[in-house]
Amino acid sequence: MTQLYIGNKNYSSWSMRPWVLMKQAGIPFEEVALRFDSFDTGSQFKNAIGALNPVAKVPVLVDDGLVVWDTLAIAEYLAETHPDKKLWPQAAAERARARSICAEMHAGFGGLRGHCGMNIEASLPEVGARLLREQPEVKSDLERIVQMWGDLLAQHGGPMLFGEFTIADAYFAPVGTRIKTYGLPVPAAITAYIERVQALPGVKAWIDDALAEKDFLPFEEPYRSAR
Repeated sequence: MTQLYIGNKNYSSWSMRPWVLMKQAGIPFEEVALRFDSFDTGSQFKNAIGALNPVAKVPVLVDDGLVVWDTLAIAEYLAETHPDKKLWPQAAAERARARSICAEMHAGFGGLRGHCGMNIEASLPEVGARLLREQPEVKSDLERIVQMWGDLLAQHGGPMLFGEFTIADAYFAPVGTRIKTYGLPVPAAITAYIERVQALPGVKAWIDDALAEKDFLPFEEPYRSAR
C-alpha cells in the first residue's frame, strides 16, 4: 500500500507537488491529510508527522513500509519505481535540465516563497503589487521564472515545459497558483502555460479540494485577518 501524507491543500505547496505528480501520472495512492494546527514542537501536527520522519514536515510517502520524505526525494523515488510513467524527460540532457530547475526551485526563490505564501483561496493582487515595489527579491524571482518558463516553452513548443507533463511541471504548479493569487504580472505565454497546467486533471483536483477546505489558519495568513 502506498500512502502520501500531506498538509492543508490551500497552503501546503510542498505537499501539492508529489500529490499532483501522482494523480496526473495515474499512480495509485491513499491520501492521508494532516491539518496544520501549529508548527510548534508538541503540536498535534508535529507529533503526527514527527512519528514518521525526523524532520517532522510534509509531504511523506510511505510505500509498503518504506518512508520517503522531502518532495524531491519522493519525486525521484517515484521516477525509479514507475519508469513506465516517464516522469522525467527521456533524453539525458533534458533530464539533467529538468533536474536542475527542480533543484533550483527546491533550494531557491526565497523571496517569492517567503513573501508570497501559497494561498489558493485568496485573491491578493494589491499585496502582490506592493511586494513588487518593496521587495526586490520578489521581482527578481518572478523575472527568473518568466525567463525559465519562456525559454523552455519556446524550445519545446509546449504545452508543458518539456513538451509532455513531467516532474518539472508538478514542481512549478504551486508557483502558478502564487502568480494568480498575488496578481503578479507575467507575459501572455506564461499566463497561458499556467492555465494549461491548472486545467490538468491532477492539478485541477488539488485546486478544487483547496477551495473546498474553507479552513482559515491565522498563522498562514500574513495579509488577511479573515477569509
